[in-house]
Amino acid sequence: MTKAVALLSGGLDSTLAVKLMLDQGIEVCALNFTSAFCTCNSGGRHKAEGKEHGGCRSEARNVAEKFNIPIKVLAKGLDYMEVVRNPRHGYGKGINPCVDCRVYMFSLAKKYMEETGASFIITGEVLGQRPMSQRRDTFRIIEKESGLIGLILRPLSAKHLEPTIPEINGLVDRAKLLDMAGRTRRPQMELADDLRVEDYPCPSGGCLLTDKIFSKKVRDLLDHKNDITTKDLHTLKIGRHFRHNGVKLVVSRNESENAKLKLMAQPGDAVLEPIDFSGPVAVVAGNGRLNGRNAAVDMAARLILRYASSSSKSPGGKSIRVTDGEQARPAGGPSRTAGGQARPAGGPELIVIAEPADDETIEEIRVC
Repeated sequence: MTKAVALLSGGLDSTLAVKLMLDQGIEVCALNFTSAFCTCNSGGRHKAEGKEHGGCRSEARNVAEKFNIPIKVLAKGLDYMEVVRNPRHGYGKGINPCVDCRVYMFSLAKKYMEETGASFIITGEVLGQRPMSQRRDTFRIIEKESGLIGLILRPLSAKHLEPTIPEINGLVDRAKLLDMAGRTRRPQMELADDLRVEDYPCPSGGCLLTDKIFSKKVRDLLDHKNDITTKDLHTLKIGRHFRHNGVKLVVSRNESENAKLKLMAQPGDAVLEPIDFSGPVAVVAGNGRLNGRNAAVDMAARLILRYASSSSKSPGGKSIRVTDGEQARPAGGPSRTAGGQARPAGGPELIVIAEPADDETIEEIRVC
């Protein structure tokens, strides 16, 4: 039996592409890529029933289970950040390296194709749907640079494109492929009804790197840190971000983010928490610059007071606990006033802050 590898996001387009191949008797092995920058949310039945979802990975697994096909999940690792940092083909409207991203994924898909003995790769791409990566010219660039010329079949738009090798060799019946194009999703939804694909999640998922606001945080990270960690990437999605004298400060926006931000703290970071009032948590990224770090801790404390609840802004100093991000330590330890001596080793520090950060300072140090 002819075998193909399908790039399966769990969205409507890739789900339909897989179904079209299965209906032609093609054996399909699914490959799903996860990313810290995916914006997908589940749709269909999950929303209607109020169920929790786990993003694209879970939805891709659901589709694979429904179609009874194997699936392999690959994370876009830290090596992917080098693609984001220096894309050969440039960025879209944000910091999204769409063409280079596709080359990255298809190169890995090619390895999986060879491992599984598959003959070609299929995707749910639709000609003209994405302005940067789903054009004829970029299709050719992606195929060439990933070493897959003639081996990427796009069933939804195949009749707008040159026949691929599996079509030419008779492995796939081109007459049963489609001619979708453009940004409208109506043809896909109508096809889903025809094929009885009743619960299609992520009808139009996206990437945070296309968001101009979020892109500011990514660019700030790339400009100031070489050895990026997975926690760095996930922290980009939490809180308000600031840069004070070269030091990164992140302040949570609500109670839910308080817990998330503490989990994202890394060795060498400082975690600041209000003691005697209700307010956000802040993290000061560790960078080995002790003098700059003390000033940054004090600024983070002032930001906490600035964003604290109005009932917490009564006159007088407020206490904030500063803990090393590497491990949780019991409360206690010596106190100092903001701008005082460095934190003693071996335990948390309590600082007292009286004045919140003013609006002018906030605008000067704000990243996003």
